[in-house]
Amino acid sequence: MDLAVAATADGQQPDTRGINAYDDDPALRALLGLYLDPADLKTLAPMLGRLGGLVHGRLDELAHEADRNPPVLRPRDRQGRDVQRIDKHPAYVEMERIGFQDFAMAAMSHRPALGLERPVPHAAKYAVQYLFAEAECGLLCPISMTDALTRTIRRFADPDLVARYLPGLTAERLEDQVQGAMFMTEKAAGSDVAATVTTARRDGDVWRLSGDKWFCSNTDAGLALVLARPEGAPAGIRGVSLFLLPRDLPEGGRNRYRIVRLKDKLGTRSMASGEITLDGALAWMVGEPGQGFVQMAEMINQSRLSNAVRAAGIMRRALREASTVARGREAFGRRLIELPLQRRQLLKLMLPTEQALTVTMFTADALARADAGEAEGKVLRRILTPLVKFRVCRDARKVAGDAMEARGGVGYIEEWIEPRLLRDAHLGSIWEGTSNIVALDVLRAARKEGAHSALGSALSQRMAEAGIETDLRDRLDDLLARAVAAVGLAAEAGDDARARRVASGLYHAASACLLAREGALLGDGRRTALAELVVRHKLTPRDPLGADDGDEGLTSLLLAAY
Repeated sequence: MDLAVAATADGQQPDTRGINAYDDDPALRALLGLYLDPADLKTLAPMLGRLGGLVHGRLDELAHEADRNPPVLRPRDRQGRDVQRIDKHPAYVEMERIGFQDFAMAAMSHRPALGLERPVPHAAKYAVQYLFAEAECGLLCPISMTDALTRTIRRFADPDLVARYLPGLTAERLEDQVQGAMFMTEKAAGSDVAATVTTARRDGDVWRLSGDKWFCSNTDAGLALVLARPEGAPAGIRGVSLFLLPRDLPEGGRNRYRIVRLKDKLGTRSMASGEITLDGALAWMVGEPGQGFVQMAEMINQSRLSNAVRAAGIMRRALREASTVARGREAFGRRLIELPLQRRQLLKLMLPTEQALTVTMFTADALARADAGEAEGKVLRRILTPLVKFRVCRDARKVAGDAMEARGGVGYIEEWIEPRLLRDAHLGSIWEGTSNIVALDVLRAARKEGAHSALGSALSQRMAEAGIETDLRDRLDDLLARAVAAVGLAAEAGDDARARRVASGLYHAASACLLAREGALLGDGRRTALAELVVRHKLTPRDPLGADDGDEGLTSLLLAAY
């Protein structure tokens, strides 16, 4: 990193400005080569390079400014009229233009975009989100929710309703964009959706919603999917239905709901989250009555995968900051990158970061194959989505914290990105299901659909096809079989107390298998080395008082790329 070395000549902090995040990420480029058609990658690569050039530059500057200037609720105008306006900082609006308009991030799955004559493949879409997240996470919530709402109503809503709103949801200009949101959480109904008390009353061809929603991100979105209980519906989850709530009425004027206040959040401060009160608000039922949570799960699952991708992007940025510091600063007459403990710390940042990229890209591929109607893709998506949401989001919290420490005291100062990475990293483990909820969902996928066994079979087959060296493949097959069996036993026994432990084991085994596969297919010894480190540090019992672990050879190989 010549840039970083030069920056320290007069004692300045090593700075990542000027780095192109796409060009700087050989693993991302290599994996896109595995998951994308070569012609598509050739078309999309310049776009990815343009976005990569913004990450450590203009997008970073805008994200910092928007984080320091969060949105403000203006309930009334100066005439006392009830306007319910949210004022967004110009930096946030410029980021909206970059995300929604310039890179079509919310629309690319639903119309031709970015030079392709058809919707953009999932692997490319999540690569765009991954790069964007290295600078800004707050805006990715409205982007992913707009994408997921569009997907959900296209699948379940009345065709006339879809025709009315699809042009706005997939608009090419920011001025024409209709953004999406999901209003699900209530004071007593967070993860327990069956406790929903918001009511829906039939009014001719429409419904009227009444009640309070406690946590509504992208609060002033043009459309929101809302869970409510129709009058006379039974108690419990079977009585909950899904509704599409417009901010503005078809005939003009605002719908009958009020933004009570905005949340003062720890992270993703650039984006408005708030509380709303519904007072007979007009809405349309989406799909069949009583199927609300099943239908909303489509949106939740999309958001869960996006959460994991954002967490992976946070880790990548944290790793880049830490490695830039390590190469650009000296202590005790040596560069930090040469000091044993610093090298070990970088390795501990790198391993979960690369695991996350590998497993999220594999999950994106499973989603693509599920959408194409493949049975294997559907069952793999079912277990991989909660699995990556659980483990990747938890890993991001530690990686972001350790990267802050790697920069030292300056890394605690809000002028640098490390504090924002740390604050934003904590959100992934909360939104769309806490760690406990998604770990239990892994067991549910195993118990109801045998998805753990399907994942084990798929990974074993892919390792065999990749031509992995026999000894490594045998060890990985054994560890994979044990991880699959552990999940199966916990699921069958209803042993919820073990859910997080066995889900972690399955994630680590899956990531090791996939990293080894990538190493074989790409001829890349670094991916194979990462697989070996997962085995040593995540899947093998270790004596904390034992001798040297023998990682230095692998460490030298891996740090050479950073």
